[in-house]
Amino acid sequence: MTTYALVGAGPGLGLAAARRFGAAGHSVALVARDRRHLDALTAELAGAGITARGFTADALHPASLTAALAEAATALGPVEILQYSPVPRADFMRPVLDTGADDLEDPLTFSLRSPVTCVNAVLPGMRELGGGTLLFVNGGSAVRPHPERAGTSVAFAAESAYARMLHDALTPENIHAAQLIVPGAIRADAEHSSPTALAERLYDIHRTRGAFRHYAEPLPD
Repeated sequence: MTTYALVGAGPGLGLAAARRFGAAGHSVALVARDRRHLDALTAELAGAGITARGFTADALHPASLTAALAEAATALGPVEILQYSPVPRADFMRPVLDTGADDLEDPLTFSLRSPVTCVNAVLPGMRELGGGTLLFVNGGSAVRPHPERAGTSVAFAAESAYARMLHDALTPENIHAAQLIVPGAIRADAEHSSPTALAERLYDIHRTRGAFRHYAEPLPD
């Protein structure tokens, strides 16, 4: 059994994606900061017959992610699918004219240093498996910078560039890197951007292994 590892586990998209990949037969490693939060999510997945465990780590402390993903692979099996989709903090989204150099440190750690750390942690195992999938989920500012959300606009652009380079470099090794852009809010009543719809889209991206960038919905004009 191989493992689906989710960095940024939460009760919305994260839980829906964990259900979808778990239903497909993967064990599920949930990575987040709060142990009680993780325990609740793993219990819910266990109730659905899915093998799941929680591992504590913080996306602002990359070394903790390396340790969590190594523990997950040992406990559950090699990581075949990595999804990086933690929710940015609200203070990352200051107006550009109110954003100094120091204000970009945490957003860049969150959206660049930590994804790089996670990929480096799981890539050797994917190579041993002979394939894998790296999934990056971002908001619309990853492709259309927003002057009121400077931190995420800069950091998501960096994450996008890194993920795109992974796509090009790893395709010959049967490792597929892909990005899903969710332009607006994730809402339970949304046709294309509900947690369930997005989880199905992520599973389809993993299964079909096509283009690098995908959109949950068209970007608004």
